[in-house]
Amino acid sequence: MAATAMCTVQLGSALTVPLFGQLGALGTAGLRLGWAGLILLVAIRPRPRDFSSRDLLACMVLGLVTAGMMVFFMQAIARLPLGTASALEFLGPLTVSLFGPRKGRLIWAAAAATGVVLLTEPWHGGTDPVGVGSALLAAGCWAAYILLTQRVGDRVTGLKGLAVSMPVAAVVGLAIAAPGLAERVTWSPLWTMLGLAVLSPVIPFALEFLALRHLTTSAFGTLMSLEPAIALMVGLLVLGQRPGTAATLGLVPGSRGRGQRRRHPRRCPSRGTLRTGTSSAV
Repeated sequence: MAATAMCTVQLGSALTVPLFGQLGALGTAGLRLGWAGLILLVAIRPRPRDFSSRDLLACMVLGLVTAGMMVFFMQAIARLPLGTASALEFLGPLTVSLFGPRKGRLIWAAAAATGVVLLTEPWHGGTDPVGVGSALLAAGCWAAYILLTQRVGDRVTGLKGLAVSMPVAAVVGLAIAAPGLAERVTWSPLWTMLGLAVLSPVIPFALEFLALRHLTTSAFGTLMSLEPAIALMVGLLVLGQRPGTAATLGLVPGSRGRGQRRRHPRRCPSRGTLRTGTSSAV
């Protein structure tokens, strides 16, 4: 589920880039969140009695974090290659993975930092500082998203928590995008964004929501190390963004990782470990 989510997120992001010229980065983010929130609200129909006041608050905070993650990442890929933006954003789940029990986390962090430097190539002086800053803010939101998604998923059955958080994200995203969106949007891109919203974020966020019930946040964060490599390949195949030699070296395959399953007495009674393939961070 996590691997499928990574692929659909990057494909959806790549297919969104051509719409930046008409809708802008904020407009595309707002419309994707708007459609996603409406789809999940209608499909799942969460009821207030399904939530405690504390769980409802957690869902709302998750919605704010989700909006930040989407808006900042759209701003980043409008200014940076998809692979570079994803590598910087990956620092969020990397930080989460460092708090796990597995030994050698600092080695993985050093590998990730090296990969990020190779992908951004700061010695050329051509990296867009706004794009880098946006990607780093998206990274912070992604780290919070992982932790909050697991908490909400553990306490709320099914996808009801997502059906509350995503409409909150939709309201926030549309409010941010509204000033510049009203004069740009037409029916054609509006319906296009509906399809892209299903591809990302509806499908990947639902899969991540379910995956985090079976994986620890540390294992999930480590598994996300594959995403920058997926982003670079999608950027090459869909957008024609050819990475340089240094950027390619930033995607060095690592050894096989071993992520721990959740040990939850109510939902995950099985014990043991789950093997997953990882890459050396970036």
